[in-house]
Amino acid sequence: MRYLLLAAIRIYWLIPKSKRRTCLFKKSCSHFVFEAAVNHGTVAGLKALHYRFKTCRYGAVVYINPSSGKAEMILANKDIITHDKISDRLLFNCQHPCH
Repeated sequence: MRYLLLAAIRIYWLIPKSKRRTCLFKKSCSHFVFEAAVNHGTVAGLKALHYRFKTCRYGAVVYINPSSGKAEMILANKDIITHDKISDRLLFNCQHPCH
Protein backbone atom coordinates (compact mmCIF):
# COMPACT_ATOMS: atom_id res chain seq x y z
CA MET A 1 0.00 0.00 0.00
CA ARG A 2 2.85 2.39 0.83
CA TYR A 3 4.38 1.87 -2.61
CA LEU A 4 1.05 2.72 -4.22
CA LEU A 5 0.88 5.99 -2.26
CA LEU A 6 4.49 6.84 -3.15
CA ALA A 7 3.92 5.96 -6.81
CA ALA A 8 0.84 8.20 -6.94
CA ILE A 9 2.87 11.10 -5.56
CA ARG A 10 5.70 10.49 -8.03
CA ILE A 11 3.18 10.50 -10.89
CA TYR A 12 1.74 13.75 -9.52
CA TRP A 13 5.24 15.24 -9.59
CA LEU A 14 5.39 14.57 -13.34
CA ILE A 15 2.73 17.26 -13.81
CA PRO A 16 4.46 20.61 -14.46
CA LYS A 17 4.50 22.83 -11.36
CA SER A 18 2.73 25.56 -13.31
CA LYS A 19 -0.28 23.23 -13.71
CA ARG A 20 -0.44 22.13 -10.06
CA ARG A 21 -2.25 23.89 -7.26
CA THR A 22 0.10 25.97 -5.11
CA CYS A 23 0.50 25.04 -1.48
CA LEU A 24 0.11 27.26 1.59
CA PHE A 25 2.97 25.54 3.36
CA LYS A 26 6.73 25.93 2.93
CA LYS A 27 7.05 22.15 2.50
CA SER A 28 4.55 21.28 -0.22
CA CYS A 29 1.70 18.93 0.61
CA SER A 30 3.01 16.20 -1.70
CA HIS A 31 6.51 16.37 -0.18
CA PHE A 32 5.02 16.38 3.34
CA VAL A 33 2.98 13.24 2.61
CA PHE A 34 5.82 11.53 0.75
CA GLU A 35 8.24 12.15 3.63
CA ALA A 36 5.73 10.89 6.22
CA ALA A 37 5.09 7.70 4.23
CA VAL A 38 8.79 7.00 3.62
CA ASN A 39 9.90 7.70 7.20
CA HIS A 40 6.92 6.45 9.20
CA GLY A 41 4.90 4.12 6.98
CA THR A 42 1.62 4.01 5.12
CA VAL A 43 -0.65 4.93 8.02
CA ALA A 44 1.41 8.04 8.82
CA GLY A 45 1.43 8.97 5.13
CA LEU A 46 -2.35 8.65 4.90
CA LYS A 47 -2.79 10.68 8.10
CA ALA A 48 -0.50 13.36 6.66
CA LEU A 49 -2.54 13.35 3.44
CA HIS A 50 -5.77 13.71 5.40
CA TYR A 51 -4.40 16.57 7.50
CA ARG A 52 -3.08 18.49 4.51
CA PHE A 53 -6.27 17.88 2.53
CA LYS A 54 -8.26 19.43 5.38
CA THR A 55 -5.93 22.38 5.97
CA CYS A 56 -4.34 23.39 2.66
CA ARG A 57 -7.42 25.12 1.33
CA TYR A 58 -8.67 28.56 0.58
CA GLY A 59 -9.81 30.51 3.59
CA ALA A 60 -6.44 30.58 5.31
CA VAL A 61 -5.45 34.00 6.56
CA VAL A 62 -1.92 35.35 7.04
CA TYR A 63 -1.60 38.01 9.72
CA ILE A 64 1.06 39.66 11.85
CA ASN A 65 1.02 38.49 15.45
CA PRO A 66 1.11 41.70 17.51
CA SER A 67 3.03 40.00 20.33
CA SER A 68 5.88 38.62 18.25
CA GLY A 69 5.67 40.88 15.19
CA LYS A 70 5.98 37.78 12.98
CA ALA A 71 3.61 36.36 10.40
CA GLU A 72 1.29 33.53 11.36
CA MET A 73 -1.46 31.81 9.42
CA ILE A 74 -4.85 30.59 10.53
CA LEU A 75 -5.76 27.54 8.47
CA ALA A 76 -9.24 26.54 7.33
CA ASN A 77 -9.53 24.14 10.29
CA LYS A 78 -8.50 26.96 12.70
CA ASP A 79 -4.98 25.60 13.36
CA ILE A 80 -2.36 28.34 13.60
CA ILE A 81 1.06 27.88 12.03
CA THR A 82 4.16 30.01 12.48
CA HIS A 83 6.01 31.97 9.81
CA ASP A 84 8.68 29.28 9.36
CA LYS A 85 6.06 26.87 7.94
CA ILE A 86 4.27 29.36 5.67
CA SER A 87 5.04 29.33 1.95
CA ASP A 88 7.52 32.04 0.96
CA ARG A 89 5.16 33.26 -1.77
CA LEU A 90 2.54 34.10 0.88
CA LEU A 91 5.07 35.89 3.05
CA PHE A 92 6.34 37.80 0.01
CA ASN A 93 2.79 38.86 -0.89
CA CYS A 94 2.00 39.94 2.66
CA GLN A 95 0.91 43.55 2.91
CA HIS A 96 2.98 44.16 6.05
CA PRO A 97 6.59 43.29 6.91
CA CYS A 98 6.18 39.59 7.60
CA HIS A 99 9.65 38.59 8.75
